Amino acid sequence: MFKGILSPVVTILDENGKLDFAGNKIVINRLIEHGINGLLFLGSIGEFFALSKAEKQQFISFVVKTVDKRVPVLIGTGGTVQDEVIELTRFAEQAGADAAVVISPYYFKLDQETIYRYYAGVAQSTALPIMLYNFPDRTAVDLGPELVLRLAREFKHIVAIKDTVDNISHTRKLIQAVKAERPDFSVLSGFDEYLIPNLMAGGDGILGGLTNVIPHVFSDLMQAYAKKDLARVEAAQDKISILMNLYDVSQPFVAAIKGAVAQMGVPITPGVKAPASALTSRQLQEIRELLIQADVLDSL
Repeated sequence: MFKGILSPVVTILDENGKLDFAGNKIVINRLIEHGINGLLFLGSIGEFFALSKAEKQQFISFVVKTVDKRVPVLIGTGGTVQDEVIELTRFAEQAGADAAVVISPYYFKLDQETIYRYYAGVAQSTALPIMLYNFPDRTAVDLGPELVLRLAREFKHIVAIKDTVDNISHTRKLIQAVKAERPDFSVLSGFDEYLIPNLMAGGDGILGGLTNVIPHVFSDLMQAYAKKDLARVEAAQDKISILMNLYDVSQPFVAAIKGAVAQMGVPITPGVKAPASALTSRQLQEIRELLIQADVLDSL
């Protein structure tokens, strides 16, 4: 259902930490114009964890209207309170979103049966397509092939998974286990550099943060892969490999991604929600050096 290059979109804030709707519109239009196949709002890079319920609802209504069906709109609705997850998922459904992306509960390390009940409860509450979000580095639990297959068997509107695991073998096992019974089920990698390994293993693409910075490079990589143009594949992969270092510039990495977007010439304020902090001059210089090394600053 979801294939190609999807972007977990950064949420642009003004200098006071409030939603910057004009800035967000610029970012959305840029991603669509450069061939991104779907947009996830309120994901990890979208700072879902730092936005209030009111901000999320206001933003959902805004992005659905702004995208205006040009590409699929996915909304991150996950959290630690199941009733709130259900409420936000229903709100996204009513607002006209195309899917909900639901991370597993975090804080306590839950067993597989508890995780199953969580997703089953969400799925039973909505007709909206659901993408599972596996990010064990943040949740301390892993959505393994057996659990994902069980959910995919029982709920036909659980249609995809974002597998943010730094191990392509993990994603390959998901692909092999689930697609054998649900060939329509989309398996996306959450690490940008795994696009080609994902596709070669039978997966469907990526949902990665660097798409905010260099959407055109990812679009070109997909086209080159389809045409079996190895030289273009290698050139694009080299740029992505260099820019993967952006994730290490700041913690959380959201600030570095926003800073890189701004340095690409996009007129936004790269601020982040507290308690995260603004980028230092040293970090801004490190970002610029990576963009120069990847030879992307003048590529748009």
